[in-house]
Amino acid sequence: MGLTSTPVLVVVAVLAVALFAATVRFWPHLARPGAAAVSGRIGLLLATQLTLFAAVGLAANNAFLFYGSWADLFGRQQELGVVTDHARSGSGSRHMARIGTQHPDVPGGRVPSVGGRIDKVVVLGRTSGIEAPAYVYLPPEYFRAAYAGRRFPAAVVLTGYPGTAENLLKGLRYPQTAHERVKAGKAQPMILVMLRPTVAPPRDTECVDIPKGPQTETFFAKDLPEAIAGSYRVGEKARNWGIIGNSTGGYCALKIGMRHPDRYAASAGLSAYYKAAEDPTTGDLFHGSEELRNRADLMWTLENEPPSGGSFLVTTSREGEGNLGSTVKFIGKVKAPARVSSIVLDSGGHNFTTWRREIPPALEWLSARLSEN
Repeated sequence: MGLTSTPVLVVVAVLAVALFAATVRFWPHLARPGAAAVSGRIGLLLATQLTLFAAVGLAANNAFLFYGSWADLFGRQQELGVVTDHARSGSGSRHMARIGTQHPDVPGGRVPSVGGRIDKVVVLGRTSGIEAPAYVYLPPEYFRAAYAGRRFPAAVVLTGYPGTAENLLKGLRYPQTAHERVKAGKAQPMILVMLRPTVAPPRDTECVDIPKGPQTETFFAKDLPEAIAGSYRVGEKARNWGIIGNSTGGYCALKIGMRHPDRYAASAGLSAYYKAAEDPTTGDLFHGSEELRNRADLMWTLENEPPSGGSFLVTTSREGEGNLGSTVKFIGKVKAPARVSSIVLDSGGHNFTTWRREIPPALEWLSARLSEN
């Protein structure tokens, strides 16, 4: 049974209740001196607390999808078998393989021209050498005859660390939200390329090119757009591309957009921070190079390098977020020709509930800054 499956949660919850009942039932019999009785009391208490903790943890994980599988929970890299799809579907690039499809959770979702389609793919980085799984949401218009000759704008969507790409589908509901925004006439149809920034699991690379290590920035700035544009009807110019993410993904989105305005016209960071983290999960990112460390510091970049182009969206909350001060500082440092916008909630923590409130206007903001041709 999968980590996020309901049966696992039910079994653990029932076990926790049963152990609690057993503790109440047998406690009088164990309330006597002696090693056996003491061991029994300790065993019942520990077992009850462990199962209760596991039940609460599973429920929280099901709600927020911190981990998508047992292998992800225990940090084991999951190797994907690559099956190249040669169907005449427009996904035949030799730098991307489609390994499956699924229906979006929207009305009429089983019919692509009504609900769109989600492709599960593996992107093979031509320059970086990185191989990463992703989900590609194709809007209903992609399959309609009236749009047959048109290209679509695309947005790269990133999770936080150590999130999974499934978070973006199930927890943050990006395809459903994009579908709703288009139906409401508030956004144009866009292709969404959804993945996590952790392309060398379990290491958090902070989307930088690590000396003698994963070239993550190159993957997101060059390889990923090239592979998608070579497989789907997407333009190759900066005005055709945006990038958005939450937490670590938000930092990555802003950094990639700032460093590569020739690739991404618009970048949105939800609850982002503005300087690469350096901790046990990242390892040595810069190998002693202050130049590389500064390059990964967005505030330093804004202060010390000529202004770049592009549009930036940042989000925070007056109460509940830890990035309010740094976000205000970032806004003040952005200079023309770049442009900056913000979403500031009255309250909201660093969690899915907050991001679900920010994603609809963020997608509308992206849509208004991207073009199909």
